[in-house]
Amino acid sequence: MPRDIELSRDLGYLRIGAAVPNLRVADTRFNTGAILAMIGEARAKGVQVLLFPEMALTGYTLGDLVQHQALLAGAEKGLAEILAATADCGMAVILGMPVAAEDRLFNCAVVINRGDILGVVPKTFLPDYREFYEDRWFASGADARSGSVFVAGRQAPFGTDLLFRIDGVLSAICGVEICEDLWVPLAPHEYQAVAGAAILFNLSASNEVLGKADWRRTMVASEAGRCLAAYCYCSCGREESSNDVIFGGHAIIAESGAICAETSRLARDPQMIIHDIDLERLAFERRAVNSFQDAGRNCRPFRMIATAVEETIATELFRSLDPSPFVPADPARRDERCREIIAMQVGALARKLGGAGAEKIVLGVSGGLDSTLALLVAVRTMEFLGLPRENVHAFSLPGFGTTRRTRENAAQLSRALGITFRQVDITRTCRSQLKDLAHGGAEDVVFENVQARYRTAFLFNKANELGAINLGTGDLTEVALGWSTFAGDQTSNYHVNVSVPKTLVRYLVAWAADREAAGTLVRKVLHDILATPISPELRRAHKGRITQISEDVIGPVELADFCLYRFIRFGMRPGKILFLANEVNRQGRFEGSYSLDELHGWLESFVKRFFRNQFKRTCMPEGPKVGSVSLSPRGDWRMPSDAEPYLWLDDLEEMYRKLR
Repeated sequence: MPRDIELSRDLGYLRIGAAVPNLRVADTRFNTGAILAMIGEARAKGVQVLLFPEMALTGYTLGDLVQHQALLAGAEKGLAEILAATADCGMAVILGMPVAAEDRLFNCAVVINRGDILGVVPKTFLPDYREFYEDRWFASGADARSGSVFVAGRQAPFGTDLLFRIDGVLSAICGVEICEDLWVPLAPHEYQAVAGAAILFNLSASNEVLGKADWRRTMVASEAGRCLAAYCYCSCGREESSNDVIFGGHAIIAESGAICAETSRLARDPQMIIHDIDLERLAFERRAVNSFQDAGRNCRPFRMIATAVEETIATELFRSLDPSPFVPADPARRDERCREIIAMQVGALARKLGGAGAEKIVLGVSGGLDSTLALLVAVRTMEFLGLPRENVHAFSLPGFGTTRRTRENAAQLSRALGITFRQVDITRTCRSQLKDLAHGGAEDVVFENVQARYRTAFLFNKANELGAINLGTGDLTEVALGWSTFAGDQTSNYHVNVSVPKTLVRYLVAWAADREAAGTLVRKVLHDILATPISPELRRAHKGRITQISEDVIGPVELADFCLYRFIRFGMRPGKILFLANEVNRQGRFEGSYSLDELHGWLESFVKRFFRNQFKRTCMPEGPKVGSVSLSPRGDWRMPSDAEPYLWLDDLEEMYRKLR
């Protein structure tokens, strides 16, 4: 990487880790060494906050030994050694140990950085059922009387009301809880989250029983989703006593409802997982979801403890980067997603027909992907409503640039599906309009838009004649980029594909071909449509071949959708999108291969087009929202048509200069 990119300042990430060391029960000297070894490993990888399991310094399965003064003294000595050894280490470390205070014993998380104790958080909920009986030894943090504690030769803040802010890092406020605290109603992390904690840490000692790992994953992921936060969970490993139970060393990092990293269970060697938490994404979601802010009305008072960590240079990103964010990589999930989207489109279209008092559909079919998907949805809607397929009236409206390939595919597919089909050549009418305009004959925007607007007028008029609705076919990517003709294909009675991005349209048509197509002809035509270059075909063909390729103008659709998802879903800065796109490209995970200049150029084009074409979105027709990204002016997206893009372009240029 030509110039240092700082993980926190330039990209808005915080690098966290969860470490599961091999330990010896009650051997604090050995455990201290094991902890320091993993701290060194984490520091070498640029980790900024590192989590260890519950009671990591002593072991969890101590039984009555936990009360003995020799053990408590050994724990404090071990902590003192760790503090001394990490005096020059700007990494927040959270480790578990017993702490004696107020003539009682507390199961605690000790948070340290640069040789200092930032705070000590006692466990609130003590399990005393089945194989657990912590009430025998520990007091609940909820009953603590003092706000500080003396441990390892120094005074430190103490209590369940501590939050830890990492200065210089956006929204990097950390909350800490211990094991059982995760599993209860009104858990500590919930109050921490509404008080501002975006990263939640849980030190745990969770034994393994059949099915429990799945329940842990569900809990950690769901709490990260509910709290619009990252949740880092770290449980002790198999070196704990196995007298009556077995521990597996299960560590999980989740962000906004999705598991991002996870250890193997019951591993022989020490394990560490690392993940770069997207703090800008979490902050954006918290600002956008006003009900999260409403929950803050029940916020408890917290003491905020500030600290600073070393900056990490982003030579390697510990984060999965999805090159196709709208399309699940897992075939089973992709199959399920396709089935669900089609069902949602069919349900929405059926309801729209009912509301309009119509039983017929009119649409234009071009032999391209979008109109093919709309046609398939229209046919299935008729089946859903128990109406004949002939109620779908599809029109091929060839113009100056229509090729034989797309024209024949539209005709063959329509006839094979058993719908009502007709072909109407629009060139004569368009020539008449161009003549009325005294147009000189150049293949310019007027030449193109005359065709697009006449097609729309024809379809609206035919819908009036038949008592039908005119079904639009444009997709989400085209809506974002303004790749449509205003008052042409930009409008209709209902846009059934309006929230389906182009990359997903492709998979939906492929899914229909491979899973749903009845008959070899339908399957054959669908696969040929998939292989056809994306084009509006508004300019004349050359020797029967398409000359107007959409991706030559608006950019590769995989890049457009990569940008679109992050720009809208997470409010991501263009510079950060450029960095991520460059990383995906360096890993060879895009279908195409791009230079940094090309990535920059297409992203710049995306930003300019997005701002410039808001006027088309302001008056776009109704259509069903099927995913998390929508640009409906009535639901998800509102912006002025004359907003300026310069701040976003400046951010893009700044990152581009750093990457060059």
